Amino acid sequence: MIQARVLEDRRMLPLPYEEKTQGESPDHQHSIRSIAWNPLGTLVATGSSDKTLRVWNPEKPNVRFSTDLKGHLAAIEKVAFNPVKDAELCSVSNDGVVKFWDVRSKTCTNEIKGLGDAFTLVWAPDGQTLVVGNKADNIFVLSPTRSTPIASHQQPSQTNQIAFCWSGEKIFLTTGEGRTRILTYPDFKPAFQFNVENESKEFTLNGHTSSCLSVELQPTGRYLATGGSDSIISLWDTTDWICQRTITSMIGPSSDCGLGFTFDGNFLVGGSDEGEQNSVVLWRRD
Repeated sequence: MIQARVLEDRRMLPLPYEEKTQGESPDHQHSIRSIAWNPLGTLVATGSSDKTLRVWNPEKPNVRFSTDLKGHLAAIEKVAFNPVKDAELCSVSNDGVVKFWDVRSKTCTNEIKGLGDAFTLVWAPDGQTLVVGNKADNIFVLSPTRSTPIASHQQPSQTNQIAFCWSGEKIFLTTGEGRTRILTYPDFKPAFQFNVENESKEFTLNGHTSSCLSVELQPTGRYLATGGSDSIISLWDTTDWICQRTITSMIGPSSDCGLGFTFDGNFLVGGSDEGEQNSVVLWRRD
């Protein structure tokens, strides 16, 4: 059984992080597009629409204790720490520039350009490669040590978000058709197929009536959660790929606010940014 609890937005868990610096107007606001913890939970990175990339000490959340990593010339869409290297950070801006940073020395260690209108980024579990997707539905495989992509894979339909399985051998791609594709990595081939009248078809997860926007794998690997613009969250059993639950208590689309499991996989949180009805919903597996 899954129990749902709606949490009031803007009145719960107020974050004391303040990006206003000396000399700025009180009305000046930064829109934070992405936030990420490092593997040890000792640092937080934020990427903003005003090109600001900051690394914070969560124990000292005032801007004067943060590190400003300069170099992006466009809005930062996504930030993510290497899952096996505590001080390696990657950021991507919507002008198609990916930067790798050593947050200890505060330096950019590598840069890759020309990736189009990029908006999503995710590391492979081993930290050796990562993938970046752009709005032209092209996905690039990158290495922190190379200045050009290892490979690129043009997708046949609108691709929204990407997640890895924990072995790193498969990736999950959400699409504008409401499906979630399961592909092998790094060759991007369908992981599962079935036959229809002697014709091989790609097996996909079909759990949404409109665009599938977000995807998250449970830490135990047992369940995969997908969220769509239909205000539905689907929970899939990865042993047989059957949808075990559909959660319909979202107020609006589970979109860029995304999905997230707790470290033990017992709780799932989903966010909605539908107009003035911003909300966070928390579910517990019993």
